[in-house]
Amino acid sequence: MTPMPLRTHLALFTAGLAAATCLSAAGPAQAHDTGHACSPAVSIDGFSDALDKTTYENTYVGNFSALAMERDGSLAALSDRSSLFRLDARTLKPRSVVPLADEQGTALDSEGLAVARDGTYLVSSETEPSIRRYSRTGRLLDRLPVPDALRVSPAGRAQPNGTFEGLTLLPGGRTLLASMEYALSGDDSTIVRFQTWRRTAHGHFALGAQYAYRTDPGLGVPEVQATPDGRLLVLERGFTSGVGNTVRLYLADPRGATDTSGIETLPARPEARLIGKTLLTDLASCPSLGATAKQPQPNPLLDNIEAMTITGRTKNTLKVLLASDDNENKTQTTRFYALRVRTTA
Repeated sequence: MTPMPLRTHLALFTAGLAAATCLSAAGPAQAHDTGHACSPAVSIDGFSDALDKTTYENTYVGNFSALAMERDGSLAALSDRSSLFRLDARTLKPRSVVPLADEQGTALDSEGLAVARDGTYLVSSETEPSIRRYSRTGRLLDRLPVPDALRVSPAGRAQPNGTFEGLTLLPGGRTLLASMEYALSGDDSTIVRFQTWRRTAHGHFALGAQYAYRTDPGLGVPEVQATPDGRLLVLERGFTSGVGNTVRLYLADPRGATDTSGIETLPARPEARLIGKTLLTDLASCPSLGATAKQPQPNPLLDNIEAMTITGRTKNTLKVLLASDDNENKTQTTRFYALRVRTTA
């Protein structure tokens, strides 16, 4: 990695992340006392820009679209330029990088990442869209089926750059869920579809139920993560030129939602039961912690946040790590955020 000094808040970030990766950390009240409140449910321990505009083994470190915790406690970070990094979970220093490719050896527009129980990687690409499974060395092992309606037009009803962004395994590791970023043509513009797959006895994934989720107007879903009790953390994000990013974190519950896989357009009549959601925080409400922005933002802490993983938990508090995608753009920043998110049963 190109040498560069750690930024001002890396020490605070590292301390927060160390607590986040420790399952025996302090209880909810004490955990929130050590952070900075964004809302009654969310606090921020710190942020780090240490990887911004750096390289590792001649590969640009950035464009991060997804994060996942490895079984050995390290951090997997997926670049949408088809590179999969392993980072030290405490310092963020890269340990390795693996290139990914499709069946023809072409780089992916890789957006979502989940680590299966056997250590293999599930990676979504928003181009077709597709989900593929890779070995630890980046060898292509499998490709999952995708419903025709979710394919990019004209093959299906999805819009380009609006397909599988979020990817997560539900508790138990046998159900995979992918979130579309934007609505299908013909659906209400605020309703996006969440598709699931069930792992078979032979290790493949078969199509499962599909659910509908309503975003706030003008926002899309760049990331989703399953909580230990089967609910979902959902990031909603938007961008307005001259104003900046909107990034909101919701707690959503797919239990009881209608399977929409057989419903052509949404909302249906009678309206299908959508995934319920509760706002946890608008990240513009977080303290800025001295962060600076390279372009207008409602809070200088904000950037193009689109990666998220749960790094640990106590009884009712999740330790959550976010990362922004800098698009290799000089006006954007690769930034990591350590959050504590309080949930209720």
